[in-house]
Amino acid sequence: MRIIRTANYQEMSQAAANIITDKVRSAGKLTLGLATGSTPQGVYEQLISNHDRNGTSYRNVQTVNLDEYINLAIDDPNSYHSFMKKNLFDLLDIPAENTAIPNGMADDLDRECERYEELIRSKGGIDLQLLGIGGNGHIGFNEPGTLFSSRTHIVSLAESTRQANSRFFPSLEDVPKSAITMGIATILDSKEILLLASGEAKAEAISRLISGDCDESFPASALKLHENVTIIADEEALKYI
Repeated sequence: MRIIRTANYQEMSQAAANIITDKVRSAGKLTLGLATGSTPQGVYEQLISNHDRNGTSYRNVQTVNLDEYINLAIDDPNSYHSFMKKNLFDLLDIPAENTAIPNGMADDLDRECERYEELIRSKGGIDLQLLGIGGNGHIGFNEPGTLFSSRTHIVSLAESTRQANSRFFPSLEDVPKSAITMGIATILDSKEILLLASGEAKAEAISRLISGDCDESFPASALKLHENVTIIADEEALKYI
């Protein structure tokens, strides 16, 4: 694993955005794996700013998102479909048909998981996957105990994950209890992975990721099995390193 240490959240976001925009400019075609939530939001702001200032085009970029809540309508303001449109897709020149997010409203959720795996394969796999990390080590919505061999699947969200995400909802009761997520094996198939972490709340998880064992009780530790992982984290997140 390569570690890029930054002073703060803004520098972390800029460092990640620089890596992504360099690849977007140099690649004929590129498939990006994207994440949602507060951690990557600064990266998306930097990508939009670069697009506006420098004209970096996303017309040849395809995206696949990590996850989506189950039984949350696509147009619900708390859905990841809405998040991505508001915070990235509607502000770039990426064609809508080039973006993909699991459908948590599908009639057959098992079939939707299979369809999403097939979709990723049809795009030639993920060239660069963006990840955050949960306090319990989850990546995507893969909670502790998830098999490293897992593919896109349905998951029950841990209470700690629901509590962490409740800041985006009117109350904890409004946070969905399940989601569709790329599996750990799906993530590990990515050619390159960027993991972002900011703030003291992520310090123990980052320390365990870097110094701890590779174990399914800590999903992010699966990244030790990948040959091209870069951790971009600020001083607070790296305080134990």
